[in-house]
Amino acid sequence: MGQAGMAEAAVRYLRQVRTAAPEPVEPLPRPELRCVGADERAPLDPREFRRVLGTFATGVTVVTAPPATPADSPAGFACQSFTSLSLDPPLVAFMVGRTSTTWPRIARAGVFCVNVLAARQTELCRAFAMSGADKFAGVEYDAAPVSGSPRLSGAVAWIDCAVHAVHTGGDHLIVVGRVNALGTGDDDDQEGPLLFHRGRFTRLTD
Repeated sequence: MGQAGMAEAAVRYLRQVRTAAPEPVEPLPRPELRCVGADERAPLDPREFRRVLGTFATGVTVVTAPPATPADSPAGFACQSFTSLSLDPPLVAFMVGRTSTTWPRIARAGVFCVNVLAARQTELCRAFAMSGADKFAGVEYDAAPVSGSPRLSGAVAWIDCAVHAVHTGGDHLIVVGRVNALGTGDDDDQEGPLLFHRGRFTRLTD
């Protein structure tokens, strides 16, 4: 088949896809964790990797989950590796280190809420970045409408999700969430989102 024939076939396929009813997207099974092989490591200086990638400014979030059992407490951690992924179906994703002690608690719950932090919530972010402490002590929150995950007061936005799929990504896991509800903060005078750039917190300026 020549290039013209391939192009015609592609057009026919796309027309069929557009007219056909969309098929439901089924979640993928969770992957088996494995060590990173020596042949997968690039000869890069980790410090240089961090320095260069640090030039990419990101928003800052706190990912929370409700107690998985009555004996558990809510879980949460600060996360800057968050992104929107798909519009149809509505999917988002965040990345978490394999050594995280919070992720297994979120995985057991099977649901989570992404809280997009406001610029004034620097200290809140630092509290959720620590391990071993009661991260929710003194923190105001209510329950997200579908999952019941903690929805932090004062956040710029919140995204209520169910765990849709988990993929391996080097020393991190890529967690895909199916969005069930979302919204923005009620404060019209918010100063904008909290940002992270070159290893420090910053904010939007005019």
